[in-house]
This record gives sequence, structure tokens and C-alpha cells, in this order.
Amino acid sequence: MDAAPFTGRCGENSEIASRIGYLDCFSGASGDMILGALVDAGLSLESLRAELAKLPLTGYRLSARKVRRASLAATQVRVALAKRQPPRRLADILGIIEDSSLPPADKDKGAAIFGRLAEAEAKVHGLPLAQAHLHEVGAADAIVDVMGAVAGLRLLGVEELFASALALGGGRTESAAGVLPLPAPATLELVASAGAPTVARQGGEDWELLTPTGAAIITTLARFQRPAMKVECVGYGAGSRDIAGWPNVLRLWLGTAMEDARQLMLLAETNIDDMNPEILGYVQERLFASGAADVWLTPIQMKKGRPGGLLSVLCPLQAEDAIVSLILRETSTLGVRLREVRRREAEREVLTFESSLGPAVVKVKRLPGEPPQASPEYEVCRRLAEASDKPLAEVYRIVQAEAQALLGWMAGSGQS
Repeated sequence: MDAAPFTGRCGENSEIASRIGYLDCFSGASGDMILGALVDAGLSLESLRAELAKLPLTGYRLSARKVRRASLAATQVRVALAKRQPPRRLADILGIIEDSSLPPADKDKGAAIFGRLAEAEAKVHGLPLAQAHLHEVGAADAIVDVMGAVAGLRLLGVEELFASALALGGGRTESAAGVLPLPAPATLELVASAGAPTVARQGGEDWELLTPTGAAIITTLARFQRPAMKVECVGYGAGSRDIAGWPNVLRLWLGTAMEDARQLMLLAETNIDDMNPEILGYVQERLFASGAADVWLTPIQMKKGRPGGLLSVLCPLQAEDAIVSLILRETSTLGVRLREVRRREAEREVLTFESSLGPAVVKVKRLPGEPPQASPEYEVCRRLAEASDKPLAEVYRIVQAEAQALLGWMAGSGQS
């Protein structure tokens, strides 16, 4: 029986341009769990059926109902097949998607998801991509899961999708290829190829938590981070298995993006004790020119009591290749340690103004509820000190005081 109308949810056709979604995968994910979470969050089942009807695909029935998984209420979406499905290869599924009347963006996303699935199946079975059978993930229910997820996210106005680390499960399962370990080989390949984070086993009995279809949808459409967001509603999609004492559900958080002061950065570090320290100044200049946000050297003691230095470089993620290549080329090190870090930044700007000593430049730091703070630029102050024959410290004091006065006047006049 179809589910009754759902209340207190986000609803479709949102006019909020920045609506985002976050998949909380503490119990893994499957295609039907994703559909269940979308419907539970406010996606109309009739709208979903109407979108799926644009596919040249028959022989299935889509239904939804309210269920409980442990202590949580959730929506279970089921795709019942009326007949045995023919084996399909990637080209067959891409043809179905292309022949549909879905929007071009939906077609592109669906093709990308099934492309990932086919690549994973081909790799784990040692077959060329064109010859890889998709077996269960090529049946009508998998096509409905994938294209329903793509269309459902669009109908709910989700422009960006994020995901938590993935719970995989364990044990073994029966498939068209015989008995397979869990997580299924294709699932694990999808996780590995995307570099997706995973969580440790929760304990208890063995079961499949993350399916190949769920893994393909998430690794294709989502980014693995928890965004700063204002949560409007939460949808719960039920897994088919009702596990005693365990809420086997997928949570979908829907809301609006909030400006996040935290930046994901890369910290590259290496220990050096066997090169001319004069070269490090040159290396530092080159690192800044290659995109580093900050570079510093910390004295350390290395093996056999030798003094050395810890070279640390903070840079944007996209500068990794340039930064690592430069360190390996310009220093004596044989390796670089890398880790992602989060940096929080104050709102800032550069202010150029005419001081009593001449043209001056200061950095302005702004914090919520506090007056702006001016910090003079060294090179500019040095030139002013040389031109005025005043001590550098005195120039700093004059420039900072005049900048603060100017910022106060700008705030009072509404110009800040």
C-alpha cells in the first residue's frame, strides 16, 4: 500500500537556490534507501512516478509505506519487478537513459553513475568494459533507483549533495556470480576508486549495509564532508532488513548552505637535516610563488642527535602537486607527509589610504560584533620610514592609529 501523505517535510520545487543535502550513512545506503529518504523528506511519490515514466522502461511497480526500524520511523520504497529481467550491459542501460525524456542533466548524471558501476564490475571480474554484465545492478529496479534518486534530488531543489563516511557491513551474500564476500567486490571497488571514507564495523551480526547501487549513486553525486548548513528537515529511508536493536535507515538532511569560515587546506611537512640552510630561504620564496598560504621552519632534533628543521607548508588542496614537486626537487628530502586540515579565517580586506606620511596600506580584520582592527603592511611602512627618516616602530604606530581613525569614520558614515 502506498504511504499516506507525509507532513512536516521540505516539499518539492524549492525556490531556495542554495538548498543542499547531506546523506548520513551510519547504516550504509542502498538505492531504495535513498529513494525512501527522498520521499520521507517530502518528495511526492506521484511526482517520482511521473519522472520515472519518462524512461522507456516497464515491468515494475513503485510503492512506499511507513515502517519502523528499531526505534525510528522511516519510509520504505519498494520496486517490485513483474518479470525476470534480461541481462544488460552498460550500452543497453545508456540507451534506455538516452531514449528517455528526462532533462539532459539527469541523463548525464545517470550515465555517470552507471558508468562507474560498469567500470567497477569490469575491474573486479577482469573483463573489458564493453563486456561487463551488470547482473542485479542492470535490472529495472536498479535503473529506477538510480534515475529516481537523480530526479528526486532535482525535484527537491538539491543543488549540492554531501555524504558522511560510509558503513560497509560484512559477511557474505548470494549473487548471480555465486557467493561473494561483503562488502561486495563492486561496492568496495567503487569506494576505493572514489577515495571515499569508511567507518569501522559496528559489531553484532554480519549483513550488507552498502550496496553497489547505493555506493555508485553516492560516490558519483556526493562530496564526502559535512557541510555548514541550516537544517530544514530530515528524511529517513528504511533498509529492507529489519535488524533487531539497530536502526537500519539512511538519514537525509535537507537545508540551506551557510557560509563556512572553515577552509579545507593541505598541510605538507618534511624533516630536513642534511642541506645548506641558506637554500631554505629560496625554497620558501618558491613555495609562496607556487600557491602556499604559509610556510614555516621549526627546529627539531633528529636521529643521532643531529639538529634539523621541520619544513611545514599550508596550501590549498589544488596546489598539492605543485607544492610536493617543488619540495622534492629543491630540497634533500626523500618524502613529504600530507594531511588535510581545516583553517578558520576572519573576514579580511586590504585598505589603501593617504596617511600623514604618504600612501599607506593596512590589512583590516573584521570579527562579528567587534570593531575592525588594522595591521600595517611591513614593506609599505619600511618605505615610509626610509622616506621620513623616522623609526620603523614609530611609522607603524602612526599608520595604525590613522587607519583605525579612518575605519571609525567610515563606520560612522555608513561606508564600511
